[in-house]
Amino acid sequence: MTAFLNAVAAVAMIFALMAVGIFLGRLGWIGEKEKRFLSRFVINIAVPMNCLTGILGHLSHKDLGRMVRLFPVPLLTILICLALSAAAAKLLKLPRRQRGVFIALAFISNTLFIGLPMSKELFGAVSVPWVMVYYMVSTVFTQSVALMLVVHSGEGEETKMTAAGLLKSILTKPPIIGVIAAYLILILGIHLPAFAMDFAGYLGDTVTPLALIYCGYVVYDMGIKNVKLIKGMPTLLILRLIVAPAICAGLCLIFHVTGLARPVFIVEAALPSVSQITIMAGNYGADENYAACGTILTMIGMFITIPFLMVVLS
Repeated sequence: MTAFLNAVAAVAMIFALMAVGIFLGRLGWIGEKEKRFLSRFVINIAVPMNCLTGILGHLSHKDLGRMVRLFPVPLLTILICLALSAAAAKLLKLPRRQRGVFIALAFISNTLFIGLPMSKELFGAVSVPWVMVYYMVSTVFTQSVALMLVVHSGEGEETKMTAAGLLKSILTKPPIIGVIAAYLILILGIHLPAFAMDFAGYLGDTVTPLALIYCGYVVYDMGIKNVKLIKGMPTLLILRLIVAPAICAGLCLIFHVTGLARPVFIVEAALPSVSQITIMAGNYGADENYAACGTILTMIGMFITIPFLMVVLS
């Protein structure tokens, strides 16, 4: 019961902060310019600083080997979910403009804007290194497979992606740079001055409120009117919020993942769809409303499933 109540409190906090974003959107205090600023600030400044303090503050040199051994769990979780999502889309016989969007929504989770704040609320700042392991794997699939699926569902021109282009896209992302920098500092045994760590800490602490206010505005901007249980949505909810964490839990057992990494990975797998899919759909002529509907529904569903998941994990 304690685990359930703690999870409800954490989810309520997440919802309350998202509600601020919705409210500010309704007041007109946040528009496209402010949305762009929030996204840029969180991704380019706050998250890298959070990675730096989270990794350097909670990991030692001896933990590095274990982190490398953990990569197969998020990798296989995402690959299995991708295969199941593709099979489900085929069985549902979705139209072309929805098929790739459905798969992209179903197989990968929002590990950054929702995942990082959620894990910090549930497990504390000590969870950041494990969140970053999952994020590093998921961002590769978001920028490659998810993008190609949406492009294929669209009516615009096909976009060719080279391996070098993908690698450059991933390695130039500030959160990835922050993670790499933190690990290099850890490997080299460099001790940053207290001033630098405090500075990074202050900026990193803005991740949770600003990321969730941004997500709340995204929900407002997409419009609650888009929330309908249209064809494929019940299946999407099951795959994203129930099947994915179950797969991750099974892989944690197979690969003997224990300690804090296990519940963090499972929660990261159980999160809503990536909101970026809606933007991709709009850019490439896929079904943008379908993407928005799936994103909002999985966000709403998370408030029901996460508390019960925490009871199981306890």
